Formats: sequence, C-alpha cells, structure tokens
Amino acid sequence: MAIAAAISLSLPPQTRRSSASIAAPFRSTSSLHFDSLRSNFSSLKNPNLRVSASSMSIGTPEKISTASFLDRRESGFLHFVKYHGLGNDFILVDNRDSTEPRVTPEQAVKLCDRNFGIGADGVIFAMPGVNGTDYTMRIFNSDGSEPEMCGNGVRCFARFIAELENLHGKQSFTVHTGAGLIVPEIQEDGKVKVDMGEPILKASDVPTKLPANKDQAAVKADINVDGVTWNVTCVSMGNPHCVTFGNRQSQNLTVDELNLAAIGPKFEHHEMFPARTNTEFVEVFSHEHLKMRVWERGAGATLACGTGACAVVVAAVLEGRAGR
Repeated sequence: MAIAAAISLSLPPQTRRSSASIAAPFRSTSSLHFDSLRSNFSSLKNPNLRVSASSMSIGTPEKISTASFLDRRESGFLHFVKYHGLGNDFILVDNRDSTEPRVTPEQAVKLCDRNFGIGADGVIFAMPGVNGTDYTMRIFNSDGSEPEMCGNGVRCFARFIAELENLHGKQSFTVHTGAGLIVPEIQEDGKVKVDMGEPILKASDVPTKLPANKDQAAVKADINVDGVTWNVTCVSMGNPHCVTFGNRQSQNLTVDELNLAAIGPKFEHHEMFPARTNTEFVEVFSHEHLKMRVWERGAGATLACGTGACAVVVAAVLEGRAGR
C-alpha cells in the first residue's frame, strides 16, 4: 500500500550532533521477518505537524515501483520507508548523502505521533559510514532522545540498506552505532541475523547505582519503586536494561496483569539509573519459555525489543531461571 499525504513539516538546516561511542561487543543472535510500508510526505511552510482528512489520501495503485519511492528526490519532500520487527516499528530515512539527520529530534517526536503523525517507536537514519564502516545508523526515539543502539532497529536498517542498494541473496555489511560496531547478516531467505555480542554486567558500566553483589554485577538486587521492593538484574547490551522476574509481594509475575504505563516510567526515571533504563518484566513458564513485557527508554511500551530479549536471557541465566 502506498500512502501520500501533505503534512506541514519544515526541514531546516540541521544542528550538528555527535553520536556517542560506547564499546560493547555483542554475542547473542536472533532473526525475524519484516514488513515494509513505503510512504512519502511533503513539507509545507507551517512549522507545526498537521495531517488532515482533506490533505491525506490512502489507496493502492495498480503498479508500485520500489524505485519510485526511494529514487525520487523532489524538493521539500521527506521520503521514508516504514518497517517493523515483531511490531517494533520504525520510520527509515535515506540519509546516505549527509552526516546530519534530515529531521530534528523535535520533528521526530511529531513524526512518531500515532494520532497526528506517521506513528512509530522511532526514526532511523541510514548515514555514511565512519572509521572504515560501510554505514552509520542513528536513531531518534519517539520522545526525541537518541539511544545507543536498537536490536530490532538494526535489522530493519539492514533490510532498508538492501533495498536502497538493490542487494540480493546473502549479504553482510558493517554498521557504526553508538554502541560500537554491528555486522548484520541478511540470509538467503530474507531474514536478518545480528550478532548482539557479549553483555556488559559490571554495574557501573550498565550504568546503575545499585550496589554490585555478584562479580561486580547487580544480580537479584533490591530496588524500591513506588513503595514496592523489586528484585532486578542489570544488563547492558550496548544500552541499559533492568530485568525483573518479581517483587517481594509476587515472586512470580503475571506480566499481562501489569499496568505497564504506570510502573514503566518509574523504573525508567529511577535515580538508580543515571542514563535512564529499559525495563523488562518477565514471566517464567519453564527454563525454555519466558514471556516479557518491555518499557523502553524513550519509547514507552513497545511490542518487542531485540536488545531487551537478549538482556532477559542473560538475566535468566544469571538468576538460574534458564539454561544456557
């Protein structure tokens, strides 16, 4: 399906921003399929984002050419493709001709709005590589903040690059991110595999102010959130995660009963997490079956989180709730 809409999104010269470089070699792997939705938006003079019924048309043309969306470069248009990985959805922007994002963090917030914008968990920019890498990936979350990395996002990024570069079959390339070097691999069947690397467990490097209690790591540590003492394990997969399987009142969570919108922000902004944190609430069915709900730093409740899934497995092994 093609979506054509007229929105008032001005694209001024960009303010220089530098991406953080955090050394974080990864080792976990996973793969999934992606769906894409190609769209193009025009820029009007009004600096506020507006989409109205009179300016939006949705239809399915008889013929849709991939190149027609990705190759056109009309002045004043922001071209994008929308992908999702397990419902974790992103707006992908071809930014290969500039080291500065085409939209500002404030504009990204408006684009991600699910009522008045395109709707997404974040905006991802495909940018020129640095330090010998093929590409650079930067992300603005739906709240305008910039995370170090995103597991589902980098897999969407890989499929986007394959489409932009007209790549076919098994492919791999190097991507510079705020969490270090990532090498996604596109398989013959179109799935994307990413080596997520070794987790960072040292509490001060996650980072968390919770005291280390196991080989410099915070494992099953107590944290008071809104008057309730939770047991948490802190893991970094290049970005910070706080994983909990329960609290003193309920050692075994039933995650579907959680009011995620109420409890999630209290973990994210807790004083024990100086860089804020992603939080995974996990229900254990067996050593081979875990169910998680996630509150993502900067994006809120999302349907999936790639780095979060890896952090959950690491925490489950450390707490003896799952085997390697």
